[in-house]
Amino acid sequence: MAGIIFSVIAGMLTSIQGVFNTRVSEKAGLWETVAFVHGVGLMLALSIILFAGGEGFKRIGEVDRLYLLGGAMGVFIVFSLMQGISSLGAAYSIAIALVAQLIIATIIDSFGLFGTPALKLSLPRILGILTMIVGILIFSYQSNK
Repeated sequence: MAGIIFSVIAGMLTSIQGVFNTRVSEKAGLWETVAFVHGVGLMLALSIILFAGGEGFKRIGEVDRLYLLGGAMGVFIVFSLMQGISSLGAAYSIAIALVAQLIIATIIDSFGLFGTPALKLSLPRILGILTMIVGILIFSYQSNK
């Protein structure tokens, strides 16, 4: 149940964050907003570590270097979402981003990439993705009328 709750929170915050960041970028610029957002995030994360006490930095050297690219990916996620929202609006941009996430996550799960356990690709999963794509196309058609 906790996984569902945290996933819902992440989805809600991603949508709100994308709109907030886009509004900031209208005044401050795209890359400046990306830098500011990640700077604030860094300060908050370090504050939580100091308050809650964390020992994880001692083991960061044990992590596969590839996985350390997550922070760099975050920069391009924020930038790309702001660009999408500026061009398409929040709902359409985030809908497309969610389908892209679902497709990539399905590929990762299906092939057991990046150390994840492989999960069998099933017809319901494929139909779910196709249904979402059709929904975006319908949404896009209605938005452009």
